[in-house]
Amino acid sequence: MKYRKLGKSNVEVSEISLGCWTMGGLNWVDGVPNGWANVNEDEVREAIFYALDHGVNHFDNADVYGNGRAERMLAKILGPRNKDVIIATKVGWFRGTAAHAYEPQHIRHQCEQSLINLKRDYIDLYYFHHGHFGDNDEYLDDAIEVMYRLREEGKIRLIGQSAYKHEDFVKLIPKVKPDVIQSFASALDDRFVREETPTRKLCEERQISFIAFGPLGQGILLGKYSKDNPPKFEPGDHRANSERFKPEYLAKVEPKIEMLKSKFGSDLESLARAALQYILHYPTVAAVIPGFRNLKQVMINLSAMDKPLTEEEFNFIRQVFADFNK
Repeated sequence: MKYRKLGKSNVEVSEISLGCWTMGGLNWVDGVPNGWANVNEDEVREAIFYALDHGVNHFDNADVYGNGRAERMLAKILGPRNKDVIIATKVGWFRGTAAHAYEPQHIRHQCEQSLINLKRDYIDLYYFHHGHFGDNDEYLDDAIEVMYRLREEGKIRLIGQSAYKHEDFVKLIPKVKPDVIQSFASALDDRFVREETPTRKLCEERQISFIAFGPLGQGILLGKYSKDNPPKFEPGDHRANSERFKPEYLAKVEPKIEMLKSKFGSDLESLARAALQYILHYPTVAAVIPGFRNLKQVMINLSAMDKPLTEEEFNFIRQVFADFNK
């Protein structure tokens, strides 16, 4: 396994790390589904142990994943190996009884609760989970102040900013001064890591690392779903409302997947390599954090480690999805 530094720090994370969103299972926040199908904890444990034994040292979590369930499950499974890994978690989507999740006192409360959930004295990387700091950014300055205080107190080591629009990153990076930013990135949509984009330029100028979630397009890039038999998801699973799993989108993407199969092979390991190493090819990316439910999925993802794409292979994938990334 190869490792890359986070920003200007000396913290190094495995290129292929693991995202823990799925571990939260079915979930709702303010009546809106934001979870995944439920997981089997024994299967998750088996997968995490395999990952640890094969060099994974970075797990990405959040307070809202199962409203604490994913954090607690991770700590329980890691046990004494908890101190040997880099754990990231986030605040922002779960507001509890606060008017807004970025109220300073709420941020502090959630940080303290995450420390309890994770059974830790500090969080390696603590993110603002999104870029909405209230109307007219009314919570922004105070939220930044409390985040820096938490770092001064030793409760967090590095500060992260997650967002979903260039406009948010352009506005927030100069103010938050994060060590790391995070967003979606895959061959289906690589807007934040491409050379000519404002977010990529800010990362390069300020030596900020990018962490990519959804590098497999939630399984789309593995050819898991068909337009003729689109998936059905339970209430509480956020995918039920996603356009990505509708027949129209799947019909558009299926010819692209066939092109990948013809180039790289049709087995899951070959497609995982193409998808994960495509994003890792971008120099600002420190790690990809695919989700997982079981040992098989982790084994497929880790089969891609230490198998970078050639420039020709990278350009092939980029061209295949050029019309997705305009």
